[in-house]
Amino acid sequence: MNAISKNLVISTIHTGLTVSSLDTAIEFWCGVMGFELFARKNLGPGPINENIVGVVGADLEIAVVVAPGGHQIELLEYKGPGDRAIYKPRSCDVGSAHLTFPVSDLDEIPARVEAAGWMRVGVPQTVPTGARVIYVRGPEGHTIEFMQLATA
Repeated sequence: MNAISKNLVISTIHTGLTVSSLDTAIEFWCGVMGFELFARKNLGPGPINENIVGVVGADLEIAVVVAPGGHQIELLEYKGPGDRAIYKPRSCDVGSAHLTFPVSDLDEIPARVEAAGWMRVGVPQTVPTGARVIYVRGPEGHTIEFMQLATA
């Protein structure tokens, strides 16, 4: 692997998640996770969106929610094309991804997200750094890792 002499990536702007219902997703991310709704916009169909996302017939509406600490999640609901599918990969499946959020109480957060239809994929574990960790998966296959950092 060649060393990169110039760092072209400046920072992270947002993480995008495709959802089946923008209203349901906003309710989860803002109501359960405590994020703030920053923006919501109907982008509609057209060649610009088709060329950005690489999908003919792309017709979408987006919302941006902001986490405590500032990370943005862009939620995308595609109205078209009509042949959309929901994939629910396991953590080991190539193409699977997860988001990690530090939490203050790892015993409380899984129950909170379970009440919103998400499920634990295991039980909390303490890793060698002393942090406690658990994965949860949403009804549409999105995976979140919650991590309670070790105290000194």
